[in-house]
Amino acid sequence: MERPAWAPRSIDISVPSVSRIYDYYLGGSHNFEVDREAARKAMTYLPGLPKIMQANRAFMRRAVHFAAGAGIDQFLDIGSGIPTFGNVHEVAQTAHPGAHVVYVDHDPVAVAHSQAVLAGNEDADVVAADLRKPQEILSSPQVSSLIDLNRPVALLLVAILHFVEDADDPYGTVAQLREALAPGSLLILTHASYEGIPLAPERAESAVDVYKDIRNPLVMRSRDEIARFFEGYDMVEPGLVPMPHWRPESAPEDEDPYAFSGFAGVGIAA
Repeated sequence: MERPAWAPRSIDISVPSVSRIYDYYLGGSHNFEVDREAARKAMTYLPGLPKIMQANRAFMRRAVHFAAGAGIDQFLDIGSGIPTFGNVHEVAQTAHPGAHVVYVDHDPVAVAHSQAVLAGNEDADVVAADLRKPQEILSSPQVSSLIDLNRPVALLLVAILHFVEDADDPYGTVAQLREALAPGSLLILTHASYEGIPLAPERAESAVDVYKDIRNPLVMRSRDEIARFFEGYDMVEPGLVPMPHWRPESAPEDEDPYAFSGFAGVGIAA
């Protein structure tokens, strides 16, 4: 397999990557055949996966607009993935010029492309780090330079926590991040769930098994389990709901049925 010029030498292009699979679902071009093969296999069981990812992105943009409208001008996006149209910094800095944005991802391709996209943007940067090590993120030079933790921050955990297994204590990780944020900060979150998927659970489980096979287990949690991530936050209306139902800009009934797979919510730190 020929290595494209944009692929960092340090990555193994024979191993699928969650962020590159996500990029493929969104119609991006920064993925390899091994990623496309895994994505197509998952889609044989769950053909609506691209619609689910598009719903994630649409919710993220609405939530960032909400945060900027509420006066928040600092955004910490963990598990940001490969840049695509409508990134957090584009939405935030359009709505609130001068807003500071820090992206965090552990995929070298996502980090390299974020650096390229952000070149010349003094108000945004990227950190190569893992959500499971929150203190490394919070103490990074990029966060220290751009994010004032004594003022409200919008923390984005969009489509990332379902890749953190219970053994890695995702609830403890989110709590550590919450404790570092000032009152009035926002948690913007989406999470995969079997609830709402418009097909038999057994078929959806086969798609989940594809992620297990590539050693990136996808942990499907119930609505109640997802709600636990918001402990210490007051939920913003309409609460924890299927993605198209969170402050929609168009009629939810016009959405593809797969867009309702999983949950989205925004909370305000007390």
